[in-house]
Amino acid sequence: MFKTAPLSSSFALVAILGFLITFIYTIYGRINATWGFAVGLVFILMFVASMVSAFHAPIEQQEEADHILFAREQKAEDKLVRTPKPKSK
Repeated sequence: MFKTAPLSSSFALVAILGFLITFIYTIYGRINATWGFAVGLVFILMFVASMVSAFHAPIEQQEEADHILFAREQKAEDKLVRTPKPKSK
């Protein structure tokens, strides 16, 4: 068999939004149909990968991946909050 990597839910969201935007741009002629098909196929494959990950990845790995992502976001937020404000004269 194969091992599945846990993917975050934002990965699936990006895949869905990317496909919808590509579809709309292709219909209205902003991008060529060939490029629209190619980029849309990439987003469909991303969505399929997120579904495989959701159904076959162990729950513990998914929770750990979400915890790591949350910790990174918190660390970035802490850096933004702790920067000193410039002194006004």
